[in-house]
This record gives sequence, structure tokens and C-alpha cells, in this order.
Amino acid sequence: MSSIDISVDLGRGLTLPNPIMTASGTFGYGEEASEYFDISLLGAVVVKGISAEPRPGNPPPRVVETPSGMLNSIGLQNVGMEAFISDKMPLLKDLGARVIVNVLGSSVEEYARVCERLDGVEGVSALEINISCPNVKEGGVQFGMKESLAAGLVKVLREVTGLHLMVKLSPNCGDIAGMALAVEEAGADSVSLINTITGMVIDVKTRRPVLGGVVGGLSGPAIRPVALRMVHEVFRAVKKIPVVGIGGIMEGEHALQFFLAGASAVQVGTATFIDPLAPLLILESLDEYIQREQIKVRDLVGSVDVGGS
Repeated sequence: MSSIDISVDLGRGLTLPNPIMTASGTFGYGEEASEYFDISLLGAVVVKGISAEPRPGNPPPRVVETPSGMLNSIGLQNVGMEAFISDKMPLLKDLGARVIVNVLGSSVEEYARVCERLDGVEGVSALEINISCPNVKEGGVQFGMKESLAAGLVKVLREVTGLHLMVKLSPNCGDIAGMALAVEEAGADSVSLINTITGMVIDVKTRRPVLGGVVGGLSGPAIRPVALRMVHEVFRAVKKIPVVGIGGIMEGEHALQFFLAGASAVQVGTATFIDPLAPLLILESLDEYIQREQIKVRDLVGSVDVGGS
């Protein structure tokens, strides 16, 4: 690795040695990947979403390949917060990983319960709040679809935890820049974007959806231009908080595009299904670029030249 400092400070105590993270739901709890490389080399490991109680997830099939990407309909399956703390965190700590826990819930109360429980857990560096979950008390409307719901949730969570709150934004909302501003004003320390785009595949022989959950989340290179545009918009909208870019990052050049658009750090997801070493290879590529150009990552952030726009 180069001698140039590539650490990033995302605020409220979340300082990472480099800006490359994994994306929630694509890296499990880090166990399998640790057999391939030292996961402590990454900026952070963002683990699979955690709810208050275990969730079984959706019926299979759960994953289907699509042009330049994939659809998943896992259904937020996870072990629940207590099993995560007792069974998963010890290994992550032993491996030296910086851990960001993705938090999900069906109500404000569930989110708050999980965040409060994780607040004192040694080794948890930050919480990423998945606001693409349906609010059962609001008739199933996703928290991430209404600015008032998202802001209200973040305000409550800010009161129950002192950990860094990273809010993961949905591309399916009408105004993602407005949503970013709303959660920033409510107390978010950073925003990550984008979550998957809702999609569907139909088997023409059976005339039935391929996925057991009917619809799923589209990820991979197919969504990268959309994600890049949204990162650019959000970076120009928020006043103080940093942006974490997600969406189809397969190689180092893709990560650089996100930095130029305004991301201070990035998450790598679908690429790990093709090559488990992808996050590490992207980090190495970034390091080579930084050493060659003799420039700091923070100097790249938001530096895209869009002319007079």
C-alpha cells in the first residue's frame, strides 16, 4: 500500500483507514469472505441487515441474474440482534474488522430497540439505517418513501444512540436529494445511496414471476449510472454530512467515478458474487491510482467538472 493517507473521516467518530466498504446483504457477516482475504484491510464491513427478532425471509427462488446485474428477493432474512451480538460479533472483532451494522425494522419502535441494544456493543463502529422497510403502522408505506417518516425515524434514533447514524436512501423515492436533506436535518451523520431498484422477471413458459417474492431489488452495473447521478445530486444538496456511494461498483475506476461525483467512501456489493476478492482488488486499484497521481481521496470528492451547470 502507498504511503499516502487514504483514510476518511465520516464524522461522529467514524474514521476509516480507507474508503472501501462492503454493501449490506452481499457480504453476510464476513465469515465466508474471511477465508479468502483479511477483511480488516477494508475500510469497514457493513453486515447483513439486523432486526430485533430473527426473520426467515422470502420463499425461493431468491436470486435471478439479469442483463448487467441481478435481482434479489431475500426478504431481509437474518439471525436477529441477540444472535448477531453473541454469535457473529465475536468473530468480526477477532478478525479486526471495523463493523457497521445495517439496521431494519417494521416500526419506529423496532428500529429504536435494535439501535439502543447495539449502542453499547464493543466493536460496532456505526449503524446504517435501512429506510426501505415497510412501516406496518403506516399501511406498509416504506420509511424511505416519505420525508416526514424518514425524518421522524432518524430523530428518534438520534435520541437512543450515540453511534454514527448512516441512513441508506432508496432510489425509489421521488426526490432523493430532498430525502437526504430531511434526514440530515433530523440528525443523520451521513447518507449511503443507492439501495436497490425494484424490478421483476417473468418466466414466459410458466407465466409466473421467477422470484418467489414476485419482485426483487436490482443491483449491479445496470444501476451504476443511476446511482452515480443520484450521488451527484445528493452531494450538491446536503449541507454538512458526507455521502457514501453504492451501485454497480465492479472495479477501481468505478469507485473513482463515485468520488468525483461526491462520495467520500463507497460500498461494493454485487461484484463480490462474481469475485469474493472484489472489494480488496478495488482497494488495491484505488491505492495504485492515489500513489501514481499523488493526490488524496478527499481532494477527489465532488471534483467532477460539469461546466456551467
